[in-house]
Amino acid sequence: MKTRLMKWLVVWLCGLFAACAVITVNVYFPEKAAKEAYKSLDDMLLKEGSAKPRAGENQTGHEQAAPAPKPQSGLFRELGSFSLVSVASAAESEADTLAIEMADMPEVNKAYAEMSQRLPRLTALFDSGAVGLTNQGLVTVRDKSKLSAADEGMIAAENQSRKTLVGSMAKAILKLGKQKESKGALDQVMGKAAATYAETRRDAARPGWWMQLQNGRWVQK
Repeated sequence: MKTRLMKWLVVWLCGLFAACAVITVNVYFPEKAAKEAYKSLDDMLLKEGSAKPRAGENQTGHEQAAPAPKPQSGLFRELGSFSLVSVASAAESEADTLAIEMADMPEVNKAYAEMSQRLPRLTALFDSGAVGLTNQGLVTVRDKSKLSAADEGMIAAENQSRKTLVGSMAKAILKLGKQKESKGALDQVMGKAAATYAETRRDAARPGWWMQLQNGRWVQK
């Protein structure tokens, strides 16, 4: 009787461990490719005053702007079609795929269009030290006395747009890895996608801007 009970106990424990193993499987996160894709999207879609004609350009009501090319990774842009070695490395292929996948998402294009409109004022707030960049890539208030009445609402809207980009990156990564878009999988990827986005924004920050490192410490660039 004891032997049979022990066997059932062992079988039950093995089943439990197997179930836990399935639950705790890590989702692959291509950090380098994600960072390159973020940069490509910024280069292509985050344009201050992009809706306005440039000085010296003549435009008529019958003229239409040429469609923007698809985002490409930095290395791909630099090398173009000429290369002495294969540029279709795994990281580059992933970066291009992620950027193109996200560029096809309406919510990503909407977020970038709105962020472009906010860019001049947001840049001024960073320059003045009124706001800083968190280690999740969000904008936080550091000196409320330097804000105008409309700035707080603008900052909240900006952070929502940035969360949209991070969430879209997480979804694109799951699709690239042929992973089911479950809550557990998204939760695994979301934190890394946010940290990588923050790193991208730190790289693009101007000298003097306040930013939070991954360890939580605030520094000026």
